[in-house]
Amino acid sequence: MNAKPVKKESPSQRPRILVVEDEQDLQEVLRYALAREGYQVICADTGEKALELARRESPNLILLDLMLPGVDGLNVCRTLKSQTETDAIPVIMVTAKGEEPDIVVGLELGADDYIVKPFSQRVLLARIKSVLRRGSASGTADRSNQPIKTGPLTIDRERHDAKLDGQSLDLTATEFRLLTLLAAKPGRVFTRQQIIESVHGGLAAVTDRSVDVQMVALRRKLGDHGAMLETVRGVGYRFKE
Repeated sequence: MNAKPVKKESPSQRPRILVVEDEQDLQEVLRYALAREGYQVICADTGEKALELARRESPNLILLDLMLPGVDGLNVCRTLKSQTETDAIPVIMVTAKGEEPDIVVGLELGADDYIVKPFSQRVLLARIKSVLRRGSASGTADRSNQPIKTGPLTIDRERHDAKLDGQSLDLTATEFRLLTLLAAKPGRVFTRQQIIESVHGGLAAVTDRSVDVQMVALRRKLGDHGAMLETVRGVGYRFKE
């Protein structure tokens, strides 16, 4: 019996990763490690160049150092998530800053993961695969789901847009996922751990405290309708029925 030929993936089908790192030695290490795993790799050593490449190349994922010359990584992430042509690109922040407030800020800006230096290449590669897999799965699900309409709130998952009384809300990617999770099932209580698993893909750096901080920020953006997000003491959160 003749064996079936193995279908090879063309270079154009391989995920493209933008590495934003100003330390040349580390940039080369990352380039080599990712290329060895079959990824297409493009690199930038400044925030300005990162934004230019993100718009021009539309990478599947951005590996973003925070300590950059010129525009720093936080502002790069903020800009990416505020522009329609780049807001859906997953971002993994890589930094020497590992304190919880730093992590919360990164996640609030819409980062999909947060890796602290120094790190293991195996861990980094595993995180990259997880974020790419999660992004692909959520994209497929979003296209098949109808908009969520509950009270004054309408969430269009395909357009990644949430409107309150007809006005679009200025939400980070994380806030949008959090609001969508709760509003999709009014009355259901989600524990903080369930929120971490669903919204952040089980990211170890996200703590219960991080979830609470994000909930406060989301309620603030909902203004007079912030009470739609209810705290269930000792358990978690739910969207008011």
